Amino acid sequence: MKVAVVGYPNVGKSSLVNRLTQSREAVVHERPGVTRDRKELACEWNGRAFALVDTGGVDLEDRDELARSIQEQARAALADAQVALLVVDARAGLRPGDQEMAELLRKGGLPVLVAANKVDSVADLPLAAEFHALGFGDPIAVSAAQGLGSGDLLDRIVEALPEEGDAEPDEDVVRLALIGRPNVGKSSLVNRFLGSERVIVSDRAGTTRDAIDLPFTYDGRKLILVDTAGLRRQAKVGDSIEYYTALRSRRAAERADVALVVCDATDGVTAQDLRVAELAMQSGCATALVLNKWDLTGGEDQPEVDLDHERARVAQKLRLRPRVLTASAMTGRHVQRLLVEALALADRSAGRIPTPQLNNFLSEVQQIRQPPAKQNHRLKLIYMTQTGERPPRFSIQVNSRTRVTRDYAYFIENRLRERYRMEGIPLIVDFVERNERRGERTGRGGRAGGHALPRAG
Repeated sequence: MKVAVVGYPNVGKSSLVNRLTQSREAVVHERPGVTRDRKELACEWNGRAFALVDTGGVDLEDRDELARSIQEQARAALADAQVALLVVDARAGLRPGDQEMAELLRKGGLPVLVAANKVDSVADLPLAAEFHALGFGDPIAVSAAQGLGSGDLLDRIVEALPEEGDAEPDEDVVRLALIGRPNVGKSSLVNRFLGSERVIVSDRAGTTRDAIDLPFTYDGRKLILVDTAGLRRQAKVGDSIEYYTALRSRRAAERADVALVVCDATDGVTAQDLRVAELAMQSGCATALVLNKWDLTGGEDQPEVDLDHERARVAQKLRLRPRVLTASAMTGRHVQRLLVEALALADRSAGRIPTPQLNNFLSEVQQIRQPPAKQNHRLKLIYMTQTGERPPRFSIQVNSRTRVTRDYAYFIENRLRERYRMEGIPLIVDFVERNERRGERTGRGGRAGGHALPRAG
């Protein structure tokens, strides 16, 4: 069940959504026009679960290209919703923009509730009465800032929702985040994945400001695609809007199973792309790099990109050695392959390797490179097993942890990554002395050379 939250710019839709969902997920700023794409947030009241769909401010008279895109996103939200919540500014009074929005809603046929926002005290309650003129019944006086009337509004929303059948059980869903610098084509790739103009695409850098969750199905698998705002170097984050949108992008990576770091192929893999990939892998999610706009390389105006050089550079700079893929959101070239690779990364990160295979691997590793020795006593690798997943975690029983060198620990990790195709997947390898009991190991692991490999470099 979905409730589309719509209204004129700067009436407080995102603030109200945050109040009703008891979150800070929707970007809020005193500047109008901050929300652009539609964003769904889960809400529950009196045992009913539904989604509030936050949308950008709609001014139907604004003919700017970006404004028209916002209008289309709001219309799409209404087409997918069961209830419309029209938010108006009680302090500003009834405006032509409110009446134009009401006329649009009357044509849609949805149940419509009117929330008169910014009624911050009991003395302001009479301000809501003016909005009876919209023709949608009694307006609900609310204050997103103070919380006044929010319970009454949720009661009315639940009453307006149609009855629903038994909820389907939760299924295993892969969360796929697209992250990267501004204007590298993340939203274009999202739309290409979905086969529709689901998020706004513009030549203006910074068009996307929220991290947008988009459920869809590919090849029988359920995914949640997360389009994020562009991540710039900290020194270039110019205002509070950019700060909070960047923060949401980082949180999106932390919640994801797989991250595709989208790069501009005409620039190659830049230092900032490498920093973004490092951030994704440090959050514990499997990662690959995508050189988007590949169709623009090698032409008369653009030099041809040396793909082998870019891959070698990534392998040298990033210890987890994520794969570097090419694609074009504009032409669709290799776009489906990105989804195949993302699902494979998710499966390998969540999979388990049988213990006999791991012990055969351990024997081969010692034959390729003899373990180090200290003071005439050589390290012995006795037994190996997998102890966790997402990210994969392994335990190697040794005769002495003090003989494990950082160099040899990284050698084992790299061989493990190559053997089981775990490029870009964070791994943890614990080195455990043979005579230790499980309870004694807790909290004693360190970094490579200190008996446990970190998840990311």
